Amino acid sequence: MEYAIVDIETTGGHARGSRMTEIAIVIHDGGKVIERWESLINPEQHIPLAIFGLTGINNELVADAPVFASIAEQVFNLLEGRVFVAHNVNFDYSFIRHQLEEVGYKWTARKLCTVRLSRKIKPGLRSYSLCNLCDNLAIPIANRHRAGGDADATAVLFSYLLQWDNEGVMEQMLKKTSADQRFPANLSPEDFEALPDTPGVYYFLNQHGKVIYVGKAINLKKRVASHFTGHNINKQRQHFLKEIYHITFEVCANELMALLLECAEIKRLWPAYNRALKRFEPKFGLFKYEAVNGYQYLAVGKLKKHSQCIQVFNLESEGIHVLRQLMTTFGLDHRLCTFGLSSVPYVSRNNNEYGDLPEIGAHNAKVDLAIDYLVEQQPTFVITGKGRTAEEKSYIWVEQGNFYAMGYLDQYAQVDAMEDIRSTLTRYYGNHYMMQLIKAYISKYPHQVTYLNDCQKTILLPEQTGEYEDGSLRLF
Repeated sequence: MEYAIVDIETTGGHARGSRMTEIAIVIHDGGKVIERWESLINPEQHIPLAIFGLTGINNELVADAPVFASIAEQVFNLLEGRVFVAHNVNFDYSFIRHQLEEVGYKWTARKLCTVRLSRKIKPGLRSYSLCNLCDNLAIPIANRHRAGGDADATAVLFSYLLQWDNEGVMEQMLKKTSADQRFPANLSPEDFEALPDTPGVYYFLNQHGKVIYVGKAINLKKRVASHFTGHNINKQRQHFLKEIYHITFEVCANELMALLLECAEIKRLWPAYNRALKRFEPKFGLFKYEAVNGYQYLAVGKLKKHSQCIQVFNLESEGIHVLRQLMTTFGLDHRLCTFGLSSVPYVSRNNNEYGDLPEIGAHNAKVDLAIDYLVEQQPTFVITGKGRTAEEKSYIWVEQGNFYAMGYLDQYAQVDAMEDIRSTLTRYYGNHYMMQLIKAYISKYPHQVTYLNDCQKTILLPEQTGEYEDGSLRLF
């Protein structure tokens, strides 16, 4: 078996928007180096000043260097049929594979990461950067941050690792089924192996122990593994994978509880790489305000940050639907209601196109009744289901239309009243999105719901919900 030990220098940190400026390939036969080749590359794009400061490679240095297309065949021939070895292998691999594909070469290879190899064969070192490894292991390194110097040092390190590998670590890592073929260089495989095949929430942590991503899963192990498959060269993914050092998790009884916990944790931790749920916020609200004429108005309008409203909606039309129902039910004068941006409230009693405005006190009392009714119509209920084990049950508590708490109880625990359950659950602060998830779930599993007030329906628009092909919940 032969190995191609590779190092590259680039114009930036991800293959889609950056290009290689230098490449070195050292061929190793498992005993010694048998061939060596390196070349500068004209990236056909500007080299940032920060890259010049790190590598010493600038635009003038590569002006007369070959473009990658002219050396692609030589690179392909050196790599083809050999194990691809690099320090933080996925970075180098993503650039080379991408640029080979651009000029028509279809290439894949088994990979070995000398970071991961070093962690397994020489555990307990302070750092596994190439520079620190060379210092700790007395490996000479010249021309640091240049492809040739780093590739030569990596080749020496690789030779040492081959000698020290008495437990067949390298052989295991080279198996096609090995997770090491796809895992980020800094991730401990023990963290992945600890993941169960159950629903839950997982957390990716950086080297300082800070949570950088939170996700939910029906199957924790399968979902986490999916993050590391495929050949994605986007900047965000490359940086994301590089920052993952540890994984922790929280087992949940079902997908809904995992979804709710994911939402709550993203809100609490605000991880750097969670974007989808951060962006989700209702856009409109139903407001009450008092005008200078003393009348209380009900209005549907845009929801601003930290603004207080009676109820929130994704669409303006949803809010208008609720307000029209309140008008009909309580006989509210339409001139004292504002239906979105196109409606202008009446603030004068002199406009009698539709007659005089109602008496202020009577009207304001109707508005208060309408609001009380709307709040009271929000249901209080408990969703009861199977627990994380056969010995417990799960509970999700909704209080007057808002997600309030969830948790688990021993199925044999003595419960005299529903309040006993409520007091033992973990308190959460929900939002509109979480209630949409809950409504989607109870439309599918109504038999799991116990209503605790007289109202089982609300003055609300019908929810648009459904399922993905795999049975997981979705919202349209």
